[in-house]
Amino acid sequence: MHPTELSAHLSPLQLFLQADLIVKSIMVLLALASVASWGVAIEKLLRFSSLQRRARVWIDALAGQRSLTKLGVALKSQPADPFARIYRAIIGEWHESHQQGLHQSEAERDSLKERINRVAQIASGIEIEKLQRGLSVLATVGSVAPFVGLFGTVWGIMNSFQGIAASNNTSLSVVAPGIAEALFATALGLVAAIPAVIAYNRASGELNNYANRLNTLIGITEVQLSRQLESGEPLADIEGSHDQQGKTISLEQHAHKGGAKLVAQGA
Repeated sequence: MHPTELSAHLSPLQLFLQADLIVKSIMVLLALASVASWGVAIEKLLRFSSLQRRARVWIDALAGQRSLTKLGVALKSQPADPFARIYRAIIGEWHESHQQGLHQSEAERDSLKERINRVAQIASGIEIEKLQRGLSVLATVGSVAPFVGLFGTVWGIMNSFQGIAASNNTSLSVVAPGIAEALFATALGLVAAIPAVIAYNRASGELNNYANRLNTLIGITEVQLSRQLESGEPLADIEGSHDQQGKTISLEQHAHKGGAKLVAQGA
């Protein structure tokens, strides 16, 4: 075979078309896995970047006087933001306790602070769990794709050796296509796995950073509520803390919307 013809037979498209059915299926699977991982990676990185920007806005809103009022107004523009849902769960517990008169004595106020902290942590856990969805795709592709590609390589080399034995010819024109298509499967596995691993590490780091921001926001909010409780003010600054029907959102409603089965009202 002429070198030019041999080169044409070793192009990626020709390697795919000439491959065995099993090797071809593996190539298609790896290509789909690569597309899926890229989609998840882009969506997660863009979302975390947006969440980080909004978290900085919420932190700025919590600075200065009547910070809960400013925060409530700011949260109105982003009702689906994770911290907005956490804040509504906190305020829901605050109002429920006040409506039941569970804030009169010092012991009741301490219990209210503990319940608010518990509600905030559970609501935060729900939000973090929702943000983690999709990262398992990156982890799976990053860890499994190289081995899937290696399986395709082994299978292709076995077929190549069988072809050599059947033709009793070890010339380059006979050996090269089979070996090349086998190695092409490994290359596709690496192409799918390497970006997935990089994206998973980056997304995990961004998620951890955002979780820390959420903890900061929750902590500042709890401090503000505690100060307001000790000052004797009966209610929190609740502008923006109600849903569109004017009802405070309890932790049970928050958990239901997040798909979690939690019953956490009360200490």
